[in-house]
Amino acid sequence: MKKNLMSVIILALVAVNLVLTGIIMFSTVSANRKTIALVDDIAGILNLELEKPTEGEEGAAETEVVLPENSEVYDIADAMTVALKSSGDGKDHFAMCSVSFSINTQHEDYKTYQPMLATKESKIKSEIIEVVGSYTKEEAQADVHGIEVAILAKVQEMFDSDFVYEAYFRDIKFQ
Repeated sequence: MKKNLMSVIILALVAVNLVLTGIIMFSTVSANRKTIALVDDIAGILNLELEKPTEGEEGAAETEVVLPENSEVYDIADAMTVALKSSGDGKDHFAMCSVSFSINTQHEDYKTYQPMLATKESKIKSEIIEVVGSYTKEEAQADVHGIEVAILAKVQEMFDSDFVYEAYFRDIKFQ
């Protein structure tokens, strides 16, 4: 009789353990789903992509990888002081920046357009001033990479070529 009573107690404890494990699993899964939803919302606000884009999606364009030995750097000679868009605080804000470009020396348009960089430097500076000046101080500080991308797009549009494949700030300061 003692062995049967012990078997019944063990069976009851196993059943209780199974029920509690099920309850814990359901509560953990729902909390995990809420966490995933929160991360997705935050990523959406910050405009981040959590997955690699597939063919046909925006941002899926293949970017050509340029080896360092096939790359050349072109520096815009002078640092530029750019008046930033008013942020409504009653103060004038400025950005002081120096911009450089990475150029693909193996690109088919390199020989044609590379000499033009120096002759069109004032036009390039004007485009940089236009892009940087369209941001407020807070926007510019928060999205420096976005400004670089916008400058690159303007330069590629100017030359109607993508032999310039990267634009970046050597130095940027905000006041």
